[in-house]
This record gives sequence, C-alpha cells and structure tokens, in this order.
Amino acid sequence: MVLAAGVHCAAAAAGVAVAVAGAAVDVAGVADAADVAGAPEAGAPDAVALDEQPDVTAPVIATTARPAPNRASLIAPSRISHPVCTHPNPSLARGRRTLPDMRLGAVFPQTEIGSDPADVRRWATTVEELGYDHILAYDHVLGAGTDTRPGWQGYTSETLFHEVFVLYGYLAAVTTRVELVTGVLILPQRQTALVAKQAAEVDVLSGGRLRLGIGVGWNDVEYEALGTSFQDRGVRSEEQIALLRELWAAPLVTFEGRWERVDNAGIKPRPAAGRIPVWLGGASDRTLRRVARIGDGWLPNADPAQGAEMVARLRGYARDAGRDPAAIGLEPRLNLATIPPAERADYVAAWQRLGATHLTVATMGAGYATVDDHLGALETAIADLRRDGAHDPAAD
Repeated sequence: MVLAAGVHCAAAAAGVAVAVAGAAVDVAGVADAADVAGAPEAGAPDAVALDEQPDVTAPVIATTARPAPNRASLIAPSRISHPVCTHPNPSLARGRRTLPDMRLGAVFPQTEIGSDPADVRRWATTVEELGYDHILAYDHVLGAGTDTRPGWQGYTSETLFHEVFVLYGYLAAVTTRVELVTGVLILPQRQTALVAKQAAEVDVLSGGRLRLGIGVGWNDVEYEALGTSFQDRGVRSEEQIALLRELWAAPLVTFEGRWERVDNAGIKPRPAAGRIPVWLGGASDRTLRRVARIGDGWLPNADPAQGAEMVARLRGYARDAGRDPAAIGLEPRLNLATIPPAERADYVAAWQRLGATHLTVATMGAGYATVDDHLGALETAIADLRRDGAHDPAAD
C-alpha cells in the first residue's frame, strides 16, 4: 500500500459583505438554506453534523456603498503560509502527489480518558513521541439529561467532554510539535468573535499549531441552552467563517452581515500567520458544497465505499467554484472500534486512493479501560501504518 500526499492550503471566497479597516466588500453566494437536525452516526462518537436538508433560504447580504479592497485577499480560505498548512515537501505542495505522505493523527479519547490532568498530559506527550502528526478532539458543551428524554440517543449529561480550547491551551504547553485539531467544533452554537479570540490564543501559545475543524452539530439541547438558533445553523456558519478569517487577518474589522456585526474592532493577539486553517465536517450535499466553496479541508465520517461518491461530488463542486480540488484537504477516520484489524490496511489504502491527505486513528469505544490501553493501541496502529508507507515526521 502506498499512501499519497496532498496539501490543504486553498483559496476561495465566502459570500458575505465584509469591511476591513473601513473598507467594505460584497461577495455573491451567501444565499443558502438552513440546516435541520441530524443524528450522530452509530458507532462514531463525534460532533460532526451528518444530515442537513433545506428549510428556509437566507437572503443575499446587501452590498455597501464604500470602495471595495481586493476581495480575495480579505476572505479567501487558507492562502498565507502557515506552519501546519505549508507542505513539508515543496514538490508535493505544487501538486505532485507521488511520495508517501499521509499525515497521521490520533483522536483524543474525550469520553474515556477521565479528568486527571496527569493522564491527559501523558496521553498527549506519548502520542507526540510515537510520531503522530496531530491530535484531534471532539467538542460538546452540554450533555442531555435522559430522565426527561426517553429514548434519547447520543451523548448524555454523564458523558465526559473536556472543553476543547481550554484543553488545547494545556496541550500547547506540554507538547512541542503536534498539530492541534478540533474535529469538530460546533461553531454556530458559539459566539463568533469569542471563537476567533480563543482560536487565535491557542494558535499563538502553540506556535501556530491549531487547525480549526468546524461543524453544525446535531444536538438541539446544546443550542437551546447556549441561546442560539438550531434551524439556521448551517448558513450562519458560513458567515461565521468569513468573520473569523477577517478577525484573524486584520487589526480592525467592520463587518455587517445578516447575523454578525462588528463595528471597527479587533482581537489581539492574532495568529502570527494572519490565518488559521478551517476544515469542515459533515456529510450532506449542502456541506460538500460549503467545503468546495470556502473550506480548507473536509473531515468525512464515512467508509471509503460511501466516501467515493461524496469525494467525487466535492471535487466537482470545487471545480464549479473555480478551485483546484487537490487543494482541499481530506481527512477520514480509522475507527478501531468498528474496523477489524484484518480490514484496516485495505480501508486506509482505499481512502488513500481517494486522495486522503490526512488520517486520524480513533480508539474510543474499542473497550480500552486505561490510558495505557489507548496508547498501546495507537502505538500498534502507527507501526502498522508506517510499515505500509505512511508519513514519518522524523523524515521531514
């Protein structure tokens, strides 16, 4: 099995009216439909939205009358050089996918690691020592009480979740190399400016190691408790992504959107690179179109048989949007709980043939009782993947 390489830096425009340092720009394409509830996929404990269907259509944001600066420089996805965006092999960054270089990550076992900070530290530092390229953590703020919700499926109030930005502030201090990835942060249930600030802080404290994976979620209980709308969460996320990118890039931002408004204000510190890669999770057609237009990468929650058709659609939508499909990263997940050992090499090879640039190994739900059990499984997994030609950061 040969694992191909790819890059996840990309360029495209988001559809919102934006003004930076007093100059405004309107970009077509914000019109979209709301996202309706989806259920978490069986056996896949994550926060990725799985089903989005049209509900109501959002109007296009009006153009302001002030002169527009160069719109591509303002609201394009990842274009600026970034430590975790620039490919370690320049020939691959130019699109030559000829060397084995699938970036390998480990899913932080949110629901099973417990609350001892020593265990959290040991897990993260060992993952880095094993040679994984990144750590990916799921996000939930609230778990539903089941006493008033008969038949509830999904995470509950008894499920442990470390808050991802606080977690990554801690891991930024105890690790030195691994990329820190949210997979995914439920963006529409959070305040956009606050997310921009928190993400920038983690990126600064980690030396530019944050990759922000976002999704729209499936749990309306969280949205209600956090005071945000569940029904229009998908289209709102597009406006949020545009505002995030502006706040990371410019010292002062004036932003007038349908839901978001910033009046000549900014955050500090900002990411040293002026941007943070934004990847999207989800499986609906609407999500694929969103990734194709404004995403730096896609985090699918599917097997290769399901993924093949979705990847083909994504690439077609990217071409329609005027983007190079190869510039959009692709990171599937190898779930040890659901994929038998004898099938794992074929599973990874199939995703590699589809162009996966990254792969994350998940150990939750596989029956591991201790941190050492999780780490032992990750050690075996990366040894197997390396034997089959996956990326080794020591070779960079």
